[in-house]
This record gives sequence, C-alpha cells and structure tokens, in this order.
Amino acid sequence: MLLPPAELPRTQIIERTRHRYEDIHRLLEKRWTISAIARRLNLDRKTVCRFRDTDLDELLASARERRPNGVLEPFKAYLNTRFTEAQGQVSGTRLFLEIHARGYRGSRQVVGKHLAALRAGTAEPVRADIPSPRKITSWIMRPRETLTESQDERLLQVRLACRDITRTCDLAQTFADLVRHQRGYLLLEWIRQAEQDAPKPMKGFAGFLRQDLDAVTAGLTLPWSSGVVEGHVNKVKTLKRAMYGRASFDLLRTRILTQS
Repeated sequence: MLLPPAELPRTQIIERTRHRYEDIHRLLEKRWTISAIARRLNLDRKTVCRFRDTDLDELLASARERRPNGVLEPFKAYLNTRFTEAQGQVSGTRLFLEIHARGYRGSRQVVGKHLAALRAGTAEPVRADIPSPRKITSWIMRPRETLTESQDERLLQVRLACRDITRTCDLAQTFADLVRHQRGYLLLEWIRQAEQDAPKPMKGFAGFLRQDLDAVTAGLTLPWSSGVVEGHVNKVKTLKRAMYGRASFDLLRTRILTQS
C-alpha cells in the first residue's frame, strides 16, 4: 500500500531529498532557470532556491530530524465525514474506536483535539478532499433542493471547515433568492448585513451595489431588463465577426435585416 507523503518512513524521506538535490543541480548545470526547473519537477520556486543554495549534508540532516505529520492524517477524511453525517453529535470515544479498527495507532487525545477543531470551525479540510472553487461556487448558487445528497454533504463539510465560507454561502444564497424572486425591497437590508460581518470581497460587492442602489433595486423589482437589447447587440457582433470585421455598413445592414 502506498503511503501519503506525510507518512513516508524517514529513510524514504532522506532518499527523496538526495534525489531531489541531484535532479535540481543537474538541471542547474544545464543552465535551466529556476522557474523552468520548478515546472519540470513540479516544485515551488522557493523549494528550488533552497536546494540550490543549501549544501546536501545540511539538507540530509534536516530530513533526518523531520517528523511525519502524525498518524491521524490518513483518517481525517473519515472523521470529517462521520462528524458531518452526525451533525456534530458524536462522541470522540466512538470515533476513536472506529478508526482504531481501521488501523489507527495514535492516541485518543489527538482524535479529541481534531474533533474540537471541527466543532470550533478551525479545522483545516483534508487536502485530498478539497473541491475546486468553481465546484463550491456552483453548489452555493444552485437551489439546495437541486443538489444531490452527496453534493449537499460536501458543501456542509466545506462550511464546517471555514467560517468565512459559511457566511459567504448564506449571503450568496440569500442574494440569489432576491434575484430569482425579484425581491428588490430586501436589497438594502442584505447590503447592511454584508457590510457588517461578511468577508472582505463580499463587503466590496455590497459597497458597489450601494453606489447604484436605485438601479439595482429596480432590476430586482421590475419585470423589464436589457436582456433583449444585449441579445441583439451580440447578434450584430456575431455577424460582423463572421465576415472578419470587413463588411461594409450596407452589407451588414442587409444581413441583419434578412435574418431578423
């Protein structure tokens, strides 16, 4: 069974350090740039610079003293899932026994500390289990009833892992509801809430809305919009591009009229 990088035995960590040093210096001798080496070896530029500027003996000594991240790391995804399923109403002893049966050999205190971080909302999500920002955004902006059970569970895990995302999610879903149901009369109250305790990007968005409050309120209240006009403008641009932008006004006018 392959172990994650955090759980590699010390001898493998030392060997990996030696190979990385040799690979970096071989490419440096060929006059590769730091950025090119970082892309080739899939490393951060700072890591490449450290291996360039540090003696091999010093790097190996550091590798010998390095401690793995802990035996709990491979079991965090399971703990997070069980914690979410139980909505936080699960004992640390029970989860300790469950992961112990799955091979965990650490202490019960470590499990309790991780659960306390989950309840406080300060636990970092498991890196291998982090959805992309685009995927999280799609879950937030869709009506909750359209999410599958798995998607709803994953969104809950993200909310538990980050307080800022929790607040952003609540405000974004409320704003989406204003747009879908044209509840412009609630916009000013939404702006006040966002300016009070939302993360900085959401506060900035609320500030822009306040600058043009009347127009935005009208857009969220009245049944009319500029959508039809924008559609016609897009059609004109498409016809113009289809002729590589070289059509005369008369030819462009004729094409638009005949396709109306």
